[in-house]
Amino acid sequence: MPGLIGKKIGMTSVFSAEGKNIPCTVIEAGPCVVTQVKSTEIDGYSSTQLAFGEKKEKNTSAAMLGHFKKAGTTPKFKLVEFDGFDDKKIGDIVDATLFQEGEWVDVTGTSKGKGFQGVVKRHGFAGVGGQTHGQHNRLRAPGSIGAASTPSRVMKGMRMAGQMGNVRVTTENLEVIKVYPEKNLIVVKGSIPGAKGSIVTINK
Repeated sequence: MPGLIGKKIGMTSVFSAEGKNIPCTVIEAGPCVVTQVKSTEIDGYSSTQLAFGEKKEKNTSAAMLGHFKKAGTTPKFKLVEFDGFDDKKIGDIVDATLFQEGEWVDVTGTSKGKGFQGVVKRHGFAGVGGQTHGQHNRLRAPGSIGAASTPSRVMKGMRMAGQMGNVRVTTENLEVIKVYPEKNLIVVKGSIPGAKGSIVTINK
């Protein structure tokens, strides 16, 4: 499906026709330039590569500088391949006009990293309740993690403390509330993964 590379600007809220306050996320959707068109005959599959965000030439490899020069554009920060752009050629610009108000989109981004977290924050454990009957400092503990002689190990997938966040997350079926093509901004209903300023991909 066609889509765009964008940047999360932040959250706001709008009022519906019924007067309900709707939480929304503002995304800078494009403009993206087509830097490569892949075909089944040459590459084994068909897709369109889009590039987004400016990057300094000194921080770009020589190979990528040639890649961007072939497309007639300056070095870009992010490259992503999309399907559904059969009519696009190298050097074409794709912007927020790709989306219409009332459409539904999927947004993929990297969630905020939370570091090493315990089971209460990471998995929603509730603890053991009151500190009576001889319990001591067990309120937020993970509890038992496995059996004894059988199977004599901790099973894979056991919910335990560990690294939380900083993973690829896709939020599906977000409604496009507003589109501001002159500023390349779209407003979607609800939240999307990532911190302010992070790169996301928006798929129709």
